[in-house]
Amino acid sequence: MANASQDPRWQQRPEGANWGDFGPDDQLGRVNLLGPEQVLKGAREVVTGNVFSLSLPLDLPGGNALNPRRFPPRLAPTSLGQNDYLNFPLANLHPGLVDVISDDQVVLSLQYSSQWDSLAHVGALFDADGDGHAERCYYNGYRAETDIQRLDGEEALGHSRAQRLGVENMAVHGMQGRGVLVDLVRVYGHGRTLVGYKELMRALDELNVTIEPGDMLVLRTGFADAILEMAGQPDVEKLKRTGAVLDGTDASLLQWISDSGIVAICADNYAVENADKAIAPEDCCKLPLHHHCLFKLGLPLAELWYLTPLADWLHEHQRSRFLLTAPPLRLPGAIGSPVTPIATV
Repeated sequence: MANASQDPRWQQRPEGANWGDFGPDDQLGRVNLLGPEQVLKGAREVVTGNVFSLSLPLDLPGGNALNPRRFPPRLAPTSLGQNDYLNFPLANLHPGLVDVISDDQVVLSLQYSSQWDSLAHVGALFDADGDGHAERCYYNGYRAETDIQRLDGEEALGHSRAQRLGVENMAVHGMQGRGVLVDLVRVYGHGRTLVGYKELMRALDELNVTIEPGDMLVLRTGFADAILEMAGQPDVEKLKRTGAVLDGTDASLLQWISDSGIVAICADNYAVENADKAIAPEDCCKLPLHHHCLFKLGLPLAELWYLTPLADWLHEHQRSRFLLTAPPLRLPGAIGSPVTPIATV
């Protein structure tokens, strides 16, 4: 713990954190490094104009076996009075009109499928006040209950809101810049591989990939391919044996993430890291990579992207870089967001 702050939200920040480095009220973290120059770097990678959508269908993976809290989207028509607006003839209301109207709504777990995690997604119990008592807090010292809160009142029943660190901050910023693909499948295959610093450096070397500050790191593991093949009926035990995952317990990997200057990590798997690891008595975090990236650095994570067509094209053309455009929904107060990322090459 170091670096006492003049900010009343915190008197000390976690070891290795960058709280306050981008200002006392910062809500973007490392995304601050994604500026005009990074957009221009990404634009310079556009040679052919080919476009790849990097999203899975948002009704995948299917069911709620991967995460029992999250369910597939449910679509329904909007309604007014007794009328459901699906194939609804306006002549029913105004004889003589020929319009037929369909209008719908959705109930959606925002992190069910291809998604961004906002900085409000994972916080920690940490003694930010320096008084010997740990508080529930998030990146840059923002607090539970005051900044990330459940709303009270009859009209807000069951509602919650990130007053700070919501995903809309990323949406306004734009999330556009240079993406760099590391195709872990070509190095480690489709089986479950724990990727720490040494394994990542091996992949960068074998694939001849260079990562620079301001880049968005994009990891293909093959997990999304398995999700597609399972066609809405995910086999959880098989998925636990599928695809590379980052080793969030590897201190050297975490230090590389800090030192590299990358602004985001985007993967085609669930959780980016080894979320299936059993919790050991010495563990302080269930999700140590999330703890390091979201809580300490303000570095957003993206999950369950579909990268294979892009990866195949880049491999064929001996490339790894592309223009990545991936804004989340501008949904104020949301903690996560579905995303349809676009890669332009």
